[in-house]
Amino acid sequence: MSMREKKSIDRIEALIQEDVGRNVIPLFEATKGNLYAAAQEIAETKTPKIGIVTGFYVPAGNPPSAETDGPLGAVVLSAGLKKAAVSCRILTDSYCAGACFAAIKKTGHDIPLDVADTDDDLSNVEQLWKKEGITHILSIERCGQSADGKPRNMRGKDISEFTPAFDKLFHSKSWRTLAIGDGGNEIGMGAIDSAIIASCVAHGDKIACKTPADFLITAGVSNWGGYALLASLGVLRKEWGQGALSGLSSQTHAEILEAMVTQGPSVDGVTGEQVLSVDGFALERHEKKLVAVKNIASIHLR
Repeated sequence: MSMREKKSIDRIEALIQEDVGRNVIPLFEATKGNLYAAAQEIAETKTPKIGIVTGFYVPAGNPPSAETDGPLGAVVLSAGLKKAAVSCRILTDSYCAGACFAAIKKTGHDIPLDVADTDDDLSNVEQLWKKEGITHILSIERCGQSADGKPRNMRGKDISEFTPAFDKLFHSKSWRTLAIGDGGNEIGMGAIDSAIIASCVAHGDKIACKTPADFLITAGVSNWGGYALLASLGVLRKEWGQGALSGLSSQTHAEILEAMVTQGPSVDGVTGEQVLSVDGFALERHEKKLVAVKNIASIHLR
């Protein structure tokens, strides 16, 4: 991989590492360079097959449903990978399945969706993914187990009742593991010192996820990490470039979000409302980030 490629991807990483009010700059500093490392890991695999884990249930939402951060980024990434002829599939839980299904359907692509119940020990998923030849698994905004084994939301509330422990898949030696998070309680955050999370995140000492990943990408909003990884893969593998960047379409992005919210349903994880926003920010802010990420990769590929 060339220095020029690394510079472009580092610019993309700097773009997504915008603190949106969570006071997580220390998390950005602890993971700087990981976007390039994660993309390189996939790009250097001759024929990668990616399993994507997502879905963060909001039991106090109106209505209770999956939050818009996570599945949106996962499906945009998956659709872009499909356009680049890279095999992928998505795993979520039964509580978040409606949002993921609506999002996938809107893309028009055949993206397999695996669904697990809360009491599922995941052995069936692990066996299926081994059979399918999954080489990498990636978590996007998936709540993981804290120090006491409980998955906790940003308010410190235990949501085990609604959250199958997908952490188990990240302890398997069958594949390389990647993760994207923005608040400290997501799968993969165990890759950094929990004291860093405790020092800067509200309830950090209680919610910090202990499950690590080989490569951890942090972003102001987790969806942004999905866009950034897709763009970075387009930068690193020329044959993936056109397909990957075509997946970063503002129109498609908006249509996927609308389908999630209205048909899923899905809610904003911060406000808990069934509206076209993510983490308290309107669609327009996220579209600007998506376009900016795409532009960096497009300039590189000219």
